[in-house]
Amino acid sequence: MMDPTDESDSQDERGGWIPGSPGAAAFVLVDRKPSAIPVVIAAPHGGRIYPPSILRDLRHGAGVVLRLEDRYVDLIAQGVAEATGASLLVAHAPRAMIDLNRAPDDIDWEMFARESRPAGGMPVVSRRARSGLGLIPRRLPGAGELWRRRHDALDLAERIAAIHEPYHATLARVLASLRERWGTALLIDLHSMPPLSSRPGVPSAQIVLGDRFGAACHGSVVAAAFAHFAQCGREAAHNRPYAGGYVLERHADPRGGIHALQVEIDRARYLDAALVEPGAGMASMIEDLSGLVSRLASVVAELDRGPGWPLAAE
Repeated sequence: MMDPTDESDSQDERGGWIPGSPGAAAFVLVDRKPSAIPVVIAAPHGGRIYPPSILRDLRHGAGVVLRLEDRYVDLIAQGVAEATGASLLVAHAPRAMIDLNRAPDDIDWEMFARESRPAGGMPVVSRRARSGLGLIPRRLPGAGELWRRRHDALDLAERIAAIHEPYHATLARVLASLRERWGTALLIDLHSMPPLSSRPGVPSAQIVLGDRFGAACHGSVVAAAFAHFAQCGREAAHNRPYAGGYVLERHADPRGGIHALQVEIDRARYLDAALVEPGAGMASMIEDLSGLVSRLASVVAELDRGPGWPLAAE
């Protein structure tokens, strides 16, 4: 495996913009040229830059949107990228504004003013949007409706153009660049989850690995991930309750050499007891995920490579 520091220059690229927050980038890409390993780590729900207009429109105050965040998962992603040499793409725009793990048409139009709704009738709404977690989140269990007012189509269009479209265009470009250099690429779509309930005698999973039931990556990637977490002593589950969302659906192409794995980590394992600030477990989580990325980099480097592609050790 290549040394992450071996003649590679880290390059930061700010992309998109956050409407209502002048000068604030919607996301940041940290890329190495040349790439050290064929992996990019993405954190689409790590954003914490809230424009004043968003905070004013919240029905219950700023505290409730913390439950929408993958709280401080961006710090974990950054630590893992620094330890392994992986490329890194982190959203700064918050999920409360727009969910980057939802399709741009996954919209609950009932939360929009009548004049902003599509002409000719309401489109079919997905299960996720009906539950309140569509492209723009509407409600949370225990909190009810999030917003004081209905949204309008201009706000939606601006958020898609400023945040959603450039984020996914950048992710596609990075994956294509990695595949060009290595003959293959791996996306680790990193998320965090609330602690899962346990059953008597069965410990709850600390990690959920999602591959869209085999559609998003080669089986050897998942097998290696489970073997790694078993060695770390972390209980892992497969696809339930999180199989992967729009990010994997859009970008994974195993037959074309682009593999993708969604990794959900239990927030209680790296945050404090209130699940608000970094806790004592953050360092060990970064260490274990760094080991995962290094291991999976070796696995994918042996996949889908045609004649002439460099070996992982070159």
